[in-house]
Amino acid sequence: MEALNRPNMEDFEKLEKQPVHVVLDNVRSAQNVGSVFRTMDAFRCARLHLCGITPAPPHKDINKTALGATASVPYKVYSNTIGAVKSLQSRGVQVYAVEQTKNSMNLADFRLADGVEIALIFGNEVDGVDQIVINECDGTLEISQFGTKHSLNVAVCAGIVLWQISGIKLSER
Repeated sequence: MEALNRPNMEDFEKLEKQPVHVVLDNVRSAQNVGSVFRTMDAFRCARLHLCGITPAPPHKDINKTALGATASVPYKVYSNTIGAVKSLQSRGVQVYAVEQTKNSMNLADFRLADGVEIALIFGNEVDGVDQIVINECDGTLEISQFGTKHSLNVAVCAGIVLWQISGIKLSER
């Protein structure tokens, strides 16, 4: 860690976090959840919100892919995603579903404005973000895709989006 110039856990807790939350909407795979924890640690994101059937720590399959990030990334568990969305919005957080919709904005065109806190909702591996949840969001973001498949693995998708939104800003600090 020292050679990589990475902070230890104590120093990490003191570092400024990106104003970016992640909401997992009924994600089934514990390995995907663990991978999202690890990615959020990499980009110093604010908090992970685990909703519905999404597994939560402690869980051996989450730990397998999180590699300790469950200790560095704060998380909250909700019985449903709408509860998470309403809670975040009541605190002034702008909420975006990452989903292909008629009015979605291309991720490449999205910019995180200074002083704005956002939450990004990633959906179920088969069904995506529930339409009821999308209807409550402030907008939708979409990753351009050029192959025969219409979706990405949820953990891969989260990695792309978090790098695009917060990775560049972190390197400027």
